Amino acid sequence: MREGARLRLDYSAQSLWRIDRMIDDLRREGAPFAAVQSVLRGFGAYAGEVIVRQTGAEWWSTGGDHWIRTPDGGLWDPIDEARRCFAGHGSLRLLCRDATARASAHRAG
Repeated sequence: MREGARLRLDYSAQSLWRIDRMIDDLRREGAPFAAVQSVLRGFGAYAGEVIVRQTGAEWWSTGGDHWIRTPDGGLWDPIDEARRCFAGHGSLRLLCRDATARASAHRAG
């Protein structure tokens, strides 16, 4: 997907703006969920890795679901957030912002 769309993905929080826009474009084009489900999973996994790198979080897995656990104990589901983004109710950029802010507050506190 990255090659074909010419996305610059560098594991920065800013790169999630581009992912959110790409998901929004897929939704506006009327792509069926089944056709983009694996792409959304990949975008969510990418966003999760951005959070891991920004906060020192770690991946958790249970029952086939994958979560991010930040050092403050917060659990985040970036793969589900990508699905929510496709439905028009989420944002990977905002998820990262919230997870990073909470982890920073925990370190400072």
